[in-house]
Amino acid sequence: MVYRLLADATAVVHFAFVAYVVVGGFLAWRWPRTIWLHLLAFGWGFGTLLFSVDCPLTNLENWARHRAGEAGLPPSGFIDHYITGVLYPRDALELVRILVALCVLASWTGLVWLSRRRGARTAAAK
Repeated sequence: MVYRLLADATAVVHFAFVAYVVVGGFLAWRWPRTIWLHLLAFGWGFGTLLFSVDCPLTNLENWARHRAGEAGLPPSGFIDHYITGVLYPRDALELVRILVALCVLASWTGLVWLSRRRGARTAAAK
């Protein structure tokens, strides 16, 4: 039971991480200092895709599921098991990856624009 809860909690944290990779740049609009955390998360997230690095959250979930007597995730990993084919069709994977990259790029572009705007307002107030 404990291992099942650990596996499920790991999956929830993994979903939160994936969501943060996608929209974390927009959170930096409100809290600009968090952009560094988002850059790290984005780098890790896309690095695991580009370089086929095993994600420690996937490994933890697999370990916990095996300890609970359940099957682990497929070798293709977390995203393929829980998201691809569930939230969007499998044949749209490349399109989704492009849209995610564009979303992140838009969030970073917006952050730069907002930062410059705030800087101009601060300079004008002096």
